[in-house]
Amino acid sequence: MALSISAPTSSPFLPAPRQAGRWSSSPSSAKPAVFSLRRPVVAARAAAGNAPSSPAGAVVTELDVVSSFSEIVPDTVVFDDFEKFAPTAATVSSSLLLGIAGLPDTKFKSAIDTALVDGECNTMENPGDRMSCYLTKALGNVGAELAHQVPGRVSTEIDARLAYDTQGIVQRVHELLQIYNEHDIPSERLLFKIPATWQGIEASRLLESEGTQTHLTFVYSFAQAAAAAQAGASVVQIFVGRIRDWAKNHSGDPEIDEALKKGEDAGLALVKKAYVYIHKNGYKTKLMAAAVRNKQDVFSLLGIDYIIAPLKILQSLDESVTDSDEKYGYVQRLTPSLDKMYNFSQEELVKWDQLSLAAAMGPAAEELLASGLEGYANQARRVEELFVKIWPPPNV
Repeated sequence: MALSISAPTSSPFLPAPRQAGRWSSSPSSAKPAVFSLRRPVVAARAAAGNAPSSPAGAVVTELDVVSSFSEIVPDTVVFDDFEKFAPTAATVSSSLLLGIAGLPDTKFKSAIDTALVDGECNTMENPGDRMSCYLTKALGNVGAELAHQVPGRVSTEIDARLAYDTQGIVQRVHELLQIYNEHDIPSERLLFKIPATWQGIEASRLLESEGTQTHLTFVYSFAQAAAAAQAGASVVQIFVGRIRDWAKNHSGDPEIDEALKKGEDAGLALVKKAYVYIHKNGYKTKLMAAAVRNKQDVFSLLGIDYIIAPLKILQSLDESVTDSDEKYGYVQRLTPSLDKMYNFSQEELVKWDQLSLAAAMGPAAEELLASGLEGYANQARRVEELFVKIWPPPNV
């Protein structure tokens, strides 16, 4: 995740205001990453939730307009794009480590090499434990380097293989917090990305009670979103496009079938319902939409806290000059006024626990969650396999 355009002051990605510097890059440093970026606000919002007005003669793009409603986040950014989008926050993951490992020597490559000679990890007799330790150290070291480069928060992905282990997740977050502390990165600069299993949601509850901010991902059902909000998660991420893809090729999921009967897109319907639930009950959770497929998805989500969009969609929005009278009207789709449209059932307002969550998750959420966890776990295993090949690192 990563670009925050016109980020609100309550954004969990941005700490107290401070000067945002640019990160210079060279062609040789290009690699995939996930970053939050800042873009100036165009103008104050117009009345009735429509697009903001702009000064006479000013060039206004669709990206300017939509970013006045929601914080826009690019799915993937490369370092060479920093001249176009000044970074303010970042995410570190196994995927990012794989990209860094294939580059010539950089400060990030050095952060990985330093993890591979860590004394604590080297004393572990079990090879699996040792490689897991190296992975954790590498994530923390690289995340600390990113934190020194960006003014906002660094989000750290928690190993998906711990998805069904509450204490394992909490312990891993504490280990990462210790690494960040050794690099003088305060906890308020950090966010931890946890799979939205029941065990992950429970870990989020425990960590948030300690003051550690969490970001629950792989949310594909209302039950997951509601349980995460009840747990106090700082961010809940719903994958709009993946739910839509499942609905095109499957049937038999009550939640999705209900949306389709109403003529609604199943992914967008879940986002709207979760948004109303969070606002109606006064939860602190911010809602994020991911797996956005096209510009119309962006326009349909205006008003949500965060929208993650592919770079090609952001570029299209940024290249499209517009004004408030054009095409779509840029109406804010998600507002607290939607509360009047929803009467939640007693089952939906229940205090969620493991049994009620399992019963409420339909086949779509079960399949998509399992698939997402498998993909992330495979990335972590690929990193550890790479570490086996390059350990011990040269020139350290």
